[in-house]
Parts: sequence; structure tokens; C-alpha cells
Amino acid sequence: MKIYTRAGDQGTTALFGGGKVAKCEIRICAYGTLDELNAVLGVARAADLPSQIDGALFQLQNQLFDLGAELASPKSKERATEFIQEEDVNSLEKLIDSFEEGLPALTSFILPGGCPTAATLHLARCVCRRAEREIVALSHEATVREMVLKYVNRTSDLLFVLARSANAAAGVDDVPWKRST
Repeated sequence: MKIYTRAGDQGTTALFGGGKVAKCEIRICAYGTLDELNAVLGVARAADLPSQIDGALFQLQNQLFDLGAELASPKSKERATEFIQEEDVNSLEKLIDSFEEGLPALTSFILPGGCPTAATLHLARCVCRRAEREIVALSHEATVREMVLKYVNRTSDLLFVLARSANAAAGVDDVPWKRST
């Protein structure tokens, strides 16, 4: 089977369940950004990570793929692609709480950086926030479940905490923001 189909050569793509739309449609941008986020998480996972962080990222990568399938399905309920559920949001919150327990309290805003893994996770958090903005924009045009918005919001929180955890595991301090005057 060839990887290229030529079906998208005119700037359109097929949605799961039928129909074609322009590749610049907000729906395509939203799940495309989730794919980008997943790729950044793959870069982070290619580093020498503590096993707990790697396990959390592996779980997250799989769920982001599930979420992309839902967003690629305009009729997700009918297509049975509503994979992300309340327990997934709860699981993210438990991970956030667990990783945050061992971290020093924040006394200022921090800049993205520290060790290379933390910097990559901060980049992933920024991509996640862009995906969230695009999903919110999509929700103004089409039905998007509230659970999707909750999940993506918690994901960026988790990535922030994982970046701090990666710094801590590497023995590197978070980079405090210092107002320039």
C-alpha cells in the first residue's frame, strides 16, 4: 500500500464518517495541532526521562490520538468516537497532584527552560494551549463536548507540572521570571 493517495492534492481532506473539507478548516487545524502536540511529546519521550514521566506521556499520547479521532468526526456520538471521559480528566488531575507533591512551591512565574526535557515539555504546553484555542474556536461553529475542553485544559496543566518535575529530576532549578525594567 502506498502512503500517498493524491486525494488531498487540491487542498481538501476527508472527515471520519464522510465528507470533505478544506485543510484550513478550524476542525482540521484543531486536530492537526493535537497531532503536533503528540509529536512534541514524542520528542520529549525520546530523551532520558524518569519512568514516571515517560509513563504519563505515553498515556497522554494515546489519549490525544483518541481525542483527534473525536475531533475528526463531526458526528462523534454516532461514530462512537467519544473516547475521552470524565475519568480521563480525573486521571489527569491525580497525575498533576502526584507530580506536584514533590515540587517546591512556586514563588514567581517561571520561564520555559531548565533542562532540555523540561524545555521540550514547556513547548508541548504551548502547543497544547494553541490546540485548546482552536478547539474553543471550533466549539463556536460546531458541537464540541465540554469534556474535550476540560481534558485539553488539564493536559496543559499536567505538562507544566511535568516540565517542573523534569527539572527537579535533573537537579536543575526552574527559571524564574524577572521583570525587565
